[in-house]
Amino acid sequence: MRLTTYTDYALRMLLHAALMAREGAGLMSIAQGAADHAISRNHAMKVVNVLANAGLLETVRGRSGGFRLGRPAEAITLGEVVRLTEPCITPADCDGCVLSSTCGLKGMLNRAMNAFLAELDSQTLAQAAASSRLPPRLAMRREHAPERTVL
Repeated sequence: MRLTTYTDYALRMLLHAALMAREGAGLMSIAQGAADHAISRNHAMKVVNVLANAGLLETVRGRSGGFRLGRPAEAITLGEVVRLTEPCITPADCDGCVLSSTCGLKGMLNRAMNAFLAELDSQTLAQAAASSRLPPRLAMRREHAPERTVL
C-alpha cells in the first residue's frame, strides 16, 4: 500500500515531536517543523490541526506557542495515525467492479490490508523514535534555541 503525502507529513511531525520530547525539548513551532521537513507552512498547519484534534498533539497558542506530543509516544500506534490520515484505506475500488460479487481477489486484498494495518497497530511511535534520531543540523540548532519557539 502506498500512503498519501498527508500521512507521510503526519508521521514526520509526530516522530519529530517524539524525538524532541525524548531530548527534553519544549514546544516546536509549526514554522520550524515545516522548514525542517521542507513542506509548506499551510500543509504543516493542517496536519498539526488534525493531529491535535485527535489528541495526538497538544498545541499552545501565542508568541511562545507551538506543539508537542499530546500523549506518550508509547500510547500512539502507527495504525491509529494511518487510519486518521488516510482518506480511503481500501486496497481497490471493488464497489465499482462488475466482477465484485464473484471476484476471488476481494477477500485476498482485504486480508492483505488487514495484515498491513495489524502490523502498524503493533508498532508505536516510541518504537519508531527508538531507532531514530534528529539529524545533526537539527540537533545542534536545538541546543542553541530557546525552549519555546514562536508558532
